[in-house]
Amino acid sequence: MAEQTTVSDIFRRALEMRKANPNASYKDVKAQIVSEFGGQAFPKTAYLTIPEYDNIAPEEDWTAGLPVVLRGIQTEDWAEIAHGIIISLEQVENYPKESGREDAPEKEWRNRHKGIAEAEEKNLSKWMPADLMNIAKRNVKS
Repeated sequence: MAEQTTVSDIFRRALEMRKANPNASYKDVKAQIVSEFGGQAFPKTAYLTIPEYDNIAPEEDWTAGLPVVLRGIQTEDWAEIAHGIIISLEQVENYPKESGREDAPEKEWRNRHKGIAEAEEKNLSKWMPADLMNIAKRNVKS
């Protein structure tokens, strides 16, 4: 018995299709997904996920198509599943182009620490040494 296809498998296949033919339209990739996976069993909703792409796009973007994929699984509609995969694929591909990458020197992106760095430094330098000294003093007395 063949292994059941997962949403992650379909997403990875869509990435492969784009890599093999970068000039293909999303409509073409969607049609190819439906063609390749259409006769198979529908993915299980328990495995409704795609690989994490937090280093490329915010989670709310790369998971954007999952509700559409879920609806497609529930209604047993491969075109709907493919549509949801394409939504997430577009986000993963377009977000870096539109927003810059975290590792791009010309743009500050998703530096989650930036907003709290100054307050964290102030608090750590103020409280941490005394706390550490108290712990050290207690350990020496024991």
